[in-house]
Amino acid sequence: MNKPWKPLATPQTFRPEASDETGRGPAIARFLKVRRQTEDLAERLHPEDQTVQSMPDCSPTKWHLAHVSWFFETFLLVPHLPGYEVANADFAFLFNSYYEAAGPRHARFARGLITRPTVTDVADYRRHVTHAMTDLLTGADEETVARLAPLVEIGINHEQQHQELILMDILNLFAANPLRPAYRPAVPAPTAEARPLAFVDYPGGIFEIGHAGEGFSYDNEGPRHEVLLRPFRLASRAVTNGEWRAFIADGGYRRPDLWLADGWARVKAGEYEAPLYWELHDGDWQAFNLNGLAPLDPAAPVVHVSYYEADAFARWAGKRLPSEAEWEVAARGLPVAGNFLDSDALRPLPAATDDLPAQMFGDVWEWTQSPYVAYPGYRPAPGALGEYNGKFMSSQMVLRGGCCATPEGHVRATYRNFFYPHQRWAFAGLRLAEDA
Repeated sequence: MNKPWKPLATPQTFRPEASDETGRGPAIARFLKVRRQTEDLAERLHPEDQTVQSMPDCSPTKWHLAHVSWFFETFLLVPHLPGYEVANADFAFLFNSYYEAAGPRHARFARGLITRPTVTDVADYRRHVTHAMTDLLTGADEETVARLAPLVEIGINHEQQHQELILMDILNLFAANPLRPAYRPAVPAPTAEARPLAFVDYPGGIFEIGHAGEGFSYDNEGPRHEVLLRPFRLASRAVTNGEWRAFIADGGYRRPDLWLADGWARVKAGEYEAPLYWELHDGDWQAFNLNGLAPLDPAAPVVHVSYYEADAFARWAGKRLPSEAEWEVAARGLPVAGNFLDSDALRPLPAATDDLPAQMFGDVWEWTQSPYVAYPGYRPAPGALGEYNGKFMSSQMVLRGGCCATPEGHVRATYRNFFYPHQRWAFAGLRLAEDA
């Protein structure tokens, strides 16, 4: 029987050059960088902030911090690091998310009831897992490292996805607090005006979409396949707050002819009156964001709208939402910005050219009219990791483009985000399209 694993070296003292002879230094340094980025997001929060759950769709920050560590422990350390013993046998039940093959789990809606382990305990758990992962990547033989590389890459990208979720969830939590706490300091109000809206023409034809096989991608981004598109036109920028304000003023939330039936039912139930986090103060709209409550910036992209709202706005404007294939074809070759996690607000909107739209990456996720379904030939991976994407391909809609909280490397033309059509706490907006 293997002896219990004991750390060989702490990540704080790890030097990438120490593993240059095996070529592992940069990979370990990247792993450690992502782990630290997650912890940096939590450092702005008090322990009390990290334990509360604002709604069933959200999770406490503490849970995110533990869950991504459980992921590395379950899929890499337990099966592949000789002598490794789990930090706490109860954590598998508390911090499994939806992996049926990995065993039973605590109910999602009750994650805010997990006051123990404490925030300090979770920080210790993270250090334990980070140390063990560093030892695994440093000490394994070349064949093992090559075999584990795809799993490590999934683990890193999975943790980065939860970095965005941490920001989404803490914003929802702070918005529910009557004191309106800000996650980070307020920034000066922008003064730039929105660009005039224009439409860019795209020819019809047969196009290939999906990941081409270079660099990391999730399984739902493939297989690459052909689609037939009719000629279409795509807006040069995302819809702005100012345009959404005009939609409200024109009775957009009072006209059933604009809405899909399920969306109108939510309007009648009082769920939708304006984008999430908008508040009316003395006749003027303000918006609550990670910087606190601030006057509405009419030139910034509208954000925190559901698919139902996006579809209704498009009908009001006499347009439609693009399909995900149209969006991907239009986005090819456009520049992809870097890491958005440190952005203080939504990014500025650059100018469009005559034959290209403006920035399509990194402002807001953009709803498409495409349901989240499998591409032709898609097969989920065997085992628990096959549950990562495939089992959610029902009743959800695809979003494209990334947002102000999307981590580095996750913004690409083929990335398929997905949410249920009623959900609004994601950094989601829209771009208009029409038939040519």
